[in-house]
Amino acid sequence: MSFEASLKPRVEGENLLARIALRFAAWSEHWFPDAFIFAAVAVVVVAVAALANGASIAVVTKSFGDGFWSLIPFTMQQVMVVISGYVIASSPPVARLIDRIAALPRSGRGAIAFIALVTMMLSLVNWALSLVFGGLLARAIAEREDLKMDYRAAGAAAYMGLGCTWALGISSSAAQLQANASAMPKALIEITGVIPFTQTIFLWQSMAMLAVLTVVSTLIAYWSAPSASRAVTAAMMGIDVATRTPPLRPRERPGEFFEYSPAITLLLAALAGGWLIQEFAAKNWILAISNLNTYNFGLLMLGLLLHWRPRSFLNATAKAVPATVGILIQFPLYGGVTAIMTAMTPEGHSLALRLAQFFSAINTRESFPVVMGLYSAALGFFIPSGGGKWVLEAPYVMQAANELKVHLGWAVQVYNAAEALPNLINPFFMLPLLGVLGVKARDIVGFTALQLTFHLPIVLFLLWALGLTLVYTPPVMP
Repeated sequence: MSFEASLKPRVEGENLLARIALRFAAWSEHWFPDAFIFAAVAVVVVAVAALANGASIAVVTKSFGDGFWSLIPFTMQQVMVVISGYVIASSPPVARLIDRIAALPRSGRGAIAFIALVTMMLSLVNWALSLVFGGLLARAIAEREDLKMDYRAAGAAAYMGLGCTWALGISSSAAQLQANASAMPKALIEITGVIPFTQTIFLWQSMAMLAVLTVVSTLIAYWSAPSASRAVTAAMMGIDVATRTPPLRPRERPGEFFEYSPAITLLLAALAGGWLIQEFAAKNWILAISNLNTYNFGLLMLGLLLHWRPRSFLNATAKAVPATVGILIQFPLYGGVTAIMTAMTPEGHSLALRLAQFFSAINTRESFPVVMGLYSAALGFFIPSGGGKWVLEAPYVMQAANELKVHLGWAVQVYNAAEALPNLINPFFMLPLLGVLGVKARDIVGFTALQLTFHLPIVLFLLWALGLTLVYTPPVMP
């Protein structure tokens, strides 16, 4: 069956969820635009909304230009996530390890559920790790000739860490910020005090929500996967899933001596190892590994060491760079969106603040988790940055929680659980994974959108029901 033919939503013989998933996939593959168009439309919508809110044209245009480059550090971090992942995966030792893990599933549907479970567990430690490893695992399984797996559904499964669980683990930017007084703005400390992990991600209520979402997501990934007869494989999509670099050509000239010698590799690895030892000795290891700079630095140096010879490392890097194009050209647009959302009117009211005031005004203690969850998810669609968005939201969200006597740690978890929801259809965080997989957002969003239809009511219900079991305590100042 050709790839084009497979797009026709012929669903005979499939179970209900698979039929729905195929309909979603057919719609998204036909109608969902390229991720660049998605980001560009977001800029226009937010700009119009800011103008309607009272911001002048001059302010909106200046905010867009000023904000355009504001995510450059994060953009480079995301580029390095993709490059370091490719470099490590293409090294012979890691390629063999991934192959062993990829040999575990016994069916296409089982493989997709396996990928989803693995990425969700990894996201609790580090969200970037879940993206890279999940994408590479999907590619490795797709190489198997004895198993027919739908590559689109596998890509969606590899995204479940970012779309479901990452913010409920130690990877949570908001929970980390609130637990560290030295990292918080002074104005926020005065509102919330310090909120340790025991009052956020380690609450039994939070862990119960995590367990429910993990089980539900894995089951949906399994039952929504097309059967072998309807599976669209990587080969059918024209994607070469091999990540290994070809053998090095022999050295041809004296100037290439150091390119083929491990001496430079060992010296750089020794310097990197010395820095990493000091970094982990000076900080809590959880905070150290969750820092993207530290994470990328360690991965890149590990990739260099695993390739052993600099020439092999450089060849792998060259192969990885084309996968970063979407990140480089689209993240600046999201930086502009964020700046426009916070652009002030002459009266001192940004669009983000206006929305917050509206939601706070209609809240009660009981409705807070649901209403603020919806608000956080909606805002996250336009400002897709977990940590950065929390810095913007936290002052007024947590002030409202204090006034309504909502458990402050649970207010953080309301944000965390809801913040992941828009990721399921917003290509922002998909881009590194899409680069690893070699697919477009439209290829996987049909399956992630199906997950969203289940997650939204489940998350909102759990936030409300579990929130009722918690009692408010005043802020604890450092």
